[in-house]
This record gives sequence, C-alpha cells and structure tokens, in this order.
Amino acid sequence: MPAVILCGGLGTRFAEETTIRPKPMVEIDNRPILWHIMSHYALFGVRRFILCLGYKGDMIRDYFLHYWRINRDIEVNLKSGTAQVLDNGGRGPEDWDVVLAETGRLSQTGMRIRKVLDRIDSPTFFATYGDGVSTVDIGALYEAHRKSGRLATITGVRPSSRFGELDIEGGQIKTFQEKPQSQGGWINGGFMVLEKPAFDHLGPADDVSLERGVLEVLADREQLSVHCHGGFWQCMDTARERDLLNEMCKGGTPPWLRRDAE
Repeated sequence: MPAVILCGGLGTRFAEETTIRPKPMVEIDNRPILWHIMSHYALFGVRRFILCLGYKGDMIRDYFLHYWRINRDIEVNLKSGTAQVLDNGGRGPEDWDVVLAETGRLSQTGMRIRKVLDRIDSPTFFATYGDGVSTVDIGALYEAHRKSGRLATITGVRPSSRFGELDIEGGQIKTFQEKPQSQGGWINGGFMVLEKPAFDHLGPADDVSLERGVLEVLADREQLSVHCHGGFWQCMDTARERDLLNEMCKGGTPPWLRRDAE
C-alpha cells in the first residue's frame, strides 16, 4: 500500500517560511518535515509514496531528483571530469519509490488526491498532510480500518493547547499547566486510510477539499470511521511549532522516528 502525501498548499499561516519554500520542505533537524513523515511510514513497511505537488512543487521535485547524489559519497576527478560513487559502508539513500505528481498550484485537497488515483495500484491507500508528525501506529490504523469495513478511516488526536491551562477554584488557581495536551474533543490529525471508491462521487471538475467534499460526505453516508490516537501528535503551522519540533530532535531520535514511541 502506498502513502499519498498532500504537499501542494500555500501555507499562508507560516508566511515567514512559505514565501521561500513549500511547507513540506521546512526543515526539522536539517531534513524537510516531509522526509520525517515519510520515514515514519517507512518504519511500518511503507516504501511507495505519491506526493501531490502544487505551490513551489519544483523545490520538492528537485530535492528528490538529486536525493541519491546528495546522500552518497562521490569521488570526482577534476582533470577528467569523471565521478565515481564510493562504498558508503552500508549507508545510503532509503529504498523508497517516490512519485512526484503535479496536481495544480491552486487545487484543493480532494481534487489533488482524485488526480493521483490512477497512480495507486491498490484499492486501499494511506494518506496524510505534509506538515505534521506523530507516533501513530500505522499498522494498528490499517487494522482498525480493515475491521470497520468502511470507505475511510481518519486518525483522531488531541492536540496540545496553545495556552496554559488553569484549574480555578474560588478565585484561586489550584494548578497551572503550560500548554498541556487538550482533554477536549478529538480533531482530525491526518494519517488516514482510504478506499478508492470514497472518491467515486467526484467528477473531473469537482475542485473540493478532502475534508468538506469527501470526508463530510462519507460521514453522512456512515462510511467514515476513526482510529483514536492518544499519543504524540504535532502539526507545524507556526515558527513556534517548527522550533518545538527542532528542540525535540536535540536529545536524540525524536519520537516520530521510533517504532516504540508514544
């Protein structure tokens, strides 16, 4: 099963970065967040990725076209102009197949996925956004989808609060927590499993969002299920969130790159 990753949005809320590069190319620990997302899927055996390109898609295209050269040791003879790839001692580029699919600069997310359905060889596929990392168990997500018998399954998460949380009693603060994980409602955290027929109601000209034009329709038809993930999840919409993810990489392997992390 491949993973489809939505990489084409404008990222207007993160303009200090996205005026320069598409948001999936914003770096976390000197690698694009897109690489981190793909690496998390790879922990569970996914090795085929279909990237839905749009805004500044050439930067993503160039990154993967040159990926093999950048990630290998090469010896260049300056006189002859010849180059030789050296033995990296087992180190080397990941064994991934990456489809770089142009889906339109201004297309909405539902149309982007519909445009790449013919690139997907299986009836079922994973899908997510290009700006969030998580420790969600991809294998457990797939099993939950399979058992549901529905056309789509999304991952429900509880994000961290953007503000400190106060426990107030009689005008006195009893406890204070700095940006704790929300205990409120669940939200769509991406990391989805979809069946191709989930898009059958869309025509070639239906430029709709995945959320409103597909997932809401499936919910109305009782064809949308949820896999609740109570562990780590973090999107990257702001410089503060980018810096938070970079900070999490300083102590070693971040949780989203560890199979056993929660």
